[in-house]
Amino acid sequence: MGSRMPNPVTLVPELAEVAGALRRAGANGSVPQATIGLVRLRTGQLIGNTCTALRDAAALREAGESPERIAAVATWWDAPYYTDAERAALELAEAVLQPSTWGERVSDELYTEVARHYDDKAIATLVLVIGQAGFWGAFALVGKPVPGVEPDEQWT
Repeated sequence: MGSRMPNPVTLVPELAEVAGALRRAGANGSVPQATIGLVRLRTGQLIGNTCTALRDAAALREAGESPERIAAVATWWDAPYYTDAERAALELAEAVLQPSTWGERVSDELYTEVARHYDDKAIATLVLVIGQAGFWGAFALVGKPVPGVEPDEQWT
């Protein structure tokens, strides 16, 4: 089975420049790359996109992350594999991407916890990474790229 639509980058070539700029901005060094990778994986899971979840899990494996840390990111809140800073970043991702039934998605308490571990630039970087997942997630949910194949084969 193929994708629903052709590669969006071939349809709107400017996306390649946007993607590159977002990737570079997320790798500015203010947040450890392991944390960025975990947040990317969790956001792909939250959005419900297999392609991004597989890609981000593979990137974490290539970076040397343990199978336990990769597998347990879906249940990070009770897994012993994450630092307090990673937990704060993962909780922020969940707060941004999931509706709240009781009020603000990102409470003052959560922001304070995130700010205990990250400075303003790092918080902005985390928000960018979370937003990047939503940006590409929309293309993936609409276009349904083929999961589990090389990126240039995902869009048919």
